[in-house]
Amino acid sequence: MLIEFDTYPMEKSNGLGEDIAEVKKIIEASGLDHQLTAMGTIIEGDWDEVMATVKKCHGKLKESYERVETHIKIDDHGDKTGRLEGKVSSVEKHV
Repeated sequence: MLIEFDTYPMEKSNGLGEDIAEVKKIIEASGLDHQLTAMGTIIEGDWDEVMATVKKCHGKLKESYERVETHIKIDDHGDKTGRLEGKVSSVEKHV
């Protein structure tokens, strides 16, 4: 499964780098394949691992902020793996 998510405190409109760095540490500690983008993070793994990681990220921000918003987009394609890089490679092959 691939998920793309973003999470951020609602009380803060800019200067999020330090907060997102803390979230990234949680993702890295999960051991899941991931890619940070300018608009969020993509993670590949099974449902329970991915959702547990997103929950930890959301919870980390809730430790410091009253209101946190998290958006999740899911691409669940059975047991396929390696899609984080494979989907990009497929497009690049055709360009």
